[in-house]
Amino acid sequence: MAGSPWYFDPFVIPFTLGVVWLFGAILWKWGKWFVELPQEDKALVRHNFFSAKSLKATKEVLLECLIHRKIWKTNPMLGFMHMSLALGWFLLIVVGKLETSTYIHDAVNPPHVHVFFRYFFPEEPASYVRHFNYALLMDCLLIFVLCGVALAWGKRVYSRMMGMRRTTKHTPFDRIALASLWLIFPLRYLAESVTCGVHDSGSFFTGGTGDMLASVVPMGMLSAMEYPAWWAYSIVLGLFFVSMPYSRYMHIFTEIPLIFLRTYKVQSKPEGSSFDHFQIQACSRCGICLDPCPIASDLNINHIQAAYFLRDRRYGHLISQVADTCLMCGRCAEACPVGIDQGTLRLSSRVGFARQSSLYDAPRYEFLASAPDRSEGEGRVGFFAGCMTQLTPGVMRSMEKIFAAAGVDVWWADKNGGVCCGRPMRLSGNLPAAEKMQQYNTELFRRHGITTLVTGCPICYKSFTQEYKELKSMGIRVLHHTQYIAELIAGGRLKTSVVQSSYVYHDPCELRGIYAEPRYVLSHVATLTNAESLEKDRVHCCGGSLANLTLDTAAQTRIGATVVRNLTATGAETIVTSCPQCKKSLQRAAGNDRVRVADIAEVVAEAV
Repeated sequence: MAGSPWYFDPFVIPFTLGVVWLFGAILWKWGKWFVELPQEDKALVRHNFFSAKSLKATKEVLLECLIHRKIWKTNPMLGFMHMSLALGWFLLIVVGKLETSTYIHDAVNPPHVHVFFRYFFPEEPASYVRHFNYALLMDCLLIFVLCGVALAWGKRVYSRMMGMRRTTKHTPFDRIALASLWLIFPLRYLAESVTCGVHDSGSFFTGGTGDMLASVVPMGMLSAMEYPAWWAYSIVLGLFFVSMPYSRYMHIFTEIPLIFLRTYKVQSKPEGSSFDHFQIQACSRCGICLDPCPIASDLNINHIQAAYFLRDRRYGHLISQVADTCLMCGRCAEACPVGIDQGTLRLSSRVGFARQSSLYDAPRYEFLASAPDRSEGEGRVGFFAGCMTQLTPGVMRSMEKIFAAAGVDVWWADKNGGVCCGRPMRLSGNLPAAEKMQQYNTELFRRHGITTLVTGCPICYKSFTQEYKELKSMGIRVLHHTQYIAELIAGGRLKTSVVQSSYVYHDPCELRGIYAEPRYVLSHVATLTNAESLEKDRVHCCGGSLANLTLDTAAQTRIGATVVRNLTATGAETIVTSCPQCKKSLQRAAGNDRVRVADIAEVVAEAV
């Protein structure tokens, strides 16, 4: 049925209203978030917009928003499902627009014309088909998208076929949007097939289906089905677009500016900022972050994971228990295909709750200004033990032996007691307390003129490298003790012998990214057993993370028991780690199983 010169029919109204509503909501949200960005973030946008970084961001948008490259790496079938829906729909829009522009040359060519092209132009002239067979290409693209829809149905029924044990729970708007999305392309297929059957047109897929329908359904009945089919297609499109800004599918549009802003070096801040909105609403709640979470796999707690934390924060339903029940081990962030900064977002939520407490910014740390300097030694290499190393004296004694064997003069920052690096207070959300501790320690380092700061604690290492901004300008190089020991061995200053024992290494979560140095060190003292899928960025948290504010000792031990069980299954005689907190947690989890757990400094000291 050909339309008027304006190519309008009442059934396009639901679609049109949905499009207007969708883009109105997107522009309102984006505009509000951009306006509220801190001035330094706006300056980054202005400085980088007309630069090569925009080209880099455009490339990433194509690879991640349409191809879904990271999801392909997680699971090829899951990647194909997401790609077929995103890229397939995008190509249907682009090719449909080209088809419409080729077929008609009117100045007025509203969006609904190419969306409902087959209704307005059910019969294509032979000259048009010879020019380019758009009907064939559109049928192929429709099949491509329908494959994604079929896989999405299958994933909902049996997610394990895509490597997922858990799938996300939906909000009401999610369910409306999901049901609409599942119906859009089957209804398009039905509407185009009915039209092709009535007009004896179309290519192999919709035309073939139309011929089949025409052979079994009386023509009068088939003609009567045509108009309601197009109405149904338009209604589900409109319903999807209206629900989209309030559902998880808002990620389709929000991920685009997020990629650009992130490429411009805009970051979330512990105290929070408007940029957080781009991160939170870029979460598709795909569920990929659920299975890696130790709290889910070991404790069967399934409501606090990253997808649910971001969901609750987005809709203003976040409670402190959800924000606080997290190990911040980084496994969810590592798995996230969007690259959302889960740790900083969770931290800023904790800061928000902490500000409601009378203890936040209370005058409790003024004594630090006059706290005594308990450090000793005169070396330019400083060793900062940290609270947890103080509680594992074997690590301190081992470092003393290593320094002495290498002939290193050491300044001991807190051998006789000192001030915490501040990270535990930061992880709890009390930023003022953490900053006062940072000020004390920074001045201590400045006063003693050290040039290299070594710490045996990954928690302290992360704090010094990420939060102590002045250390770099002071010319202080910060190293974890695994890095420093590796330098001593490589430089020939520390001689070791190989002991007749086999070790397996546990990567601490807080030492993410430092993988080569500890393995280099251990290769010089013993046989290192390969833990394969249990190491590096796939490591399972020991359970004792200081970022956890709610789990009791029994729950932490259950998580640690998984690590012990998996690592001892390799046949290694000793579990080696490079974090005093991990050592204590794994020792506790091992119980009476006669499993030795040691810090890397301890096994090196034994081999000196």
